[in-house]
Amino acid sequence: MTYLRLGLLALLLSSCGLISSDVTNFDLTLPDKQFSVDASGWQVNQMAADTFLNMSCSSQDLCASAAMQACPMNCTGTCGTTSKCELQLNISAYKGIDLVTEKPELKSINDEPVIKVTIDSVKYAVTANTLTVETPEMGVYVAPITVMDPKDPMAKKIGIIASVPAGATVASRDMVYTPEGKQILIDTMSTYKNPFNVIVGTGGRPEDPKIVIKSGQMVPMGKLDAVIKITAHAGL
Repeated sequence: MTYLRLGLLALLLSSCGLISSDVTNFDLTLPDKQFSVDASGWQVNQMAADTFLNMSCSSQDLCASAAMQACPMNCTGTCGTTSKCELQLNISAYKGIDLVTEKPELKSINDEPVIKVTIDSVKYAVTANTLTVETPEMGVYVAPITVMDPKDPMAKKIGIIASVPAGATVASRDMVYTPEGKQILIDTMSTYKNPFNVIVGTGGRPEDPKIVIKSGQMVPMGKLDAVIKITAHAGL
């Protein structure tokens, strides 16, 4: 009789959605997240750039204030070693991730606020590239869904994408984690009800490398297309 009662209790709990037949291995592999670095996004033309790059400078402030006239988007100006202004171009692209929407099987665990996530891999590939400049090393960040800029203090760097030569493509390879990057991604995905952004960019910190254009150089043209793939699983 005792065994019968326990069996009935388990059946009732399961029918109420409190127990899942498999809560130990949710597949959290996400669709490829596509990113692009498009030179047209900097909104810079060669004539305006040439005027700026030929300016003599005695201070960083002079170039910083003049840079917006040459490049209004994701650009900064600095006084170079030759005492002429240089243009620094930043990269910033993002994609949103909503685990509950993308992995609807998570709805079966009802009101559990946190899941135990294991990251199997984070890979990236450059699938097409007509960009005429080499990209610097790019950071990969996670941030709340309202944050889209790697410079935002709430954007946390989880990994690095190596420099990509002009016009080159890159076969799928593992992202290099920052020392705390994997745990940051685990923590972010563990609170699965909170959508978040994955950001790829440069200039997230002042010391980060950037694309630098100097006097006599052509402004970038073309476009680079890349994907990031996160493979993970989770349980309660």
